[in-house]
Amino acid sequence: MDPVSQGAIGAVLPLATRRRTQAAVAGGLGFIAGMMADLDVLIRSQTDTLLFLEYHRQFSHSLIFIPVGGLIAALLLHRPFRRWHGLTFLRTWMFCALGYGTHGLLDTATSYGTVLLWPFSDERFSGSIISIVDPLFTLPVLALAVVGVVRRNGAWGRAALIWALAYLGLGAVQHRNALAMGHALVAERGHAPLRLEVKPSFANILVWKVIYETADRFHVDAVRAGISPMVVPGTSVPRLDPARDFPWLRAGSRQARDIARFARYSDGYVARDPTHPDRVIDVRYSFVPNEIAPLWSIGLRRDAAPDAHVTFDTHRESVRARLPDLWRMIVQPTARHDVAG
Repeated sequence: MDPVSQGAIGAVLPLATRRRTQAAVAGGLGFIAGMMADLDVLIRSQTDTLLFLEYHRQFSHSLIFIPVGGLIAALLLHRPFRRWHGLTFLRTWMFCALGYGTHGLLDTATSYGTVLLWPFSDERFSGSIISIVDPLFTLPVLALAVVGVVRRNGAWGRAALIWALAYLGLGAVQHRNALAMGHALVAERGHAPLRLEVKPSFANILVWKVIYETADRFHVDAVRAGISPMVVPGTSVPRLDPARDFPWLRAGSRQARDIARFARYSDGYVARDPTHPDRVIDVRYSFVPNEIAPLWSIGLRRDAAPDAHVTFDTHRESVRARLPDLWRMIVQPTARHDVAG
């Protein structure tokens, strides 16, 4: 999730273990340590633009790395925090480990995937029950954590944990509702999906993206689950076939291998960009959930050298312009196709 959410959750767990003694320092250490796992974004290469995708949410987010991550945080933070009465290095390490440990677990609740079991497995776990940014989740947790730190009272941290768990539980219920609506839509269309997934749209758990794969295409639609359920039909795009879509691409070239790497990261949900023929897109994500409007892609060059990498590009220029469209789906359900239940 976003850094503020990670810091807030990182603060409330060590804060919740205290009554009054060291409650403030526990929350402060947990807040900082809770954000530190995302320092893996610094693993980059000037030539290999996909390197950071492979290492983000990887070893630094794994369960086995929690004691190590907590130790690194403690080594960095103990000196400036040790003036608090009775704060030993072991206690600093404990608070930091608690805060650090929440990071990978919270990321697992989103849809991007987290390698929790590194180095034993490269599988990316994703619950897809909350967006990477959700103010209704973050702001109450942050407010309760701040009150707990200011008042030096761990009870506020426990209240924040209760809110966080309740909201994630509601997200799980909404995920189940959206999934049922997606399967109902597919059955109505007479499609035989190879797989079907639902993902929360940006900053809410009301409107969800339904994406499913048939024999040769990916289909995307939006559903509003729970209150005033509805379906907003979307569109589809052919599955990527490098030999068909890029007949000029040499097999075994660096760009061809990079397509395979990007496909692994995207869990196979890759297609040729309908509007930019030399791009490969991740179909899973778009700001408006019933559209194929990628948030990122890789770019290929016909004149590239055999050992040249693809480019990695983000496409968030139109997010602000499209916000009203998503907002209308959230607050003004005017479905073109209603679904009962």
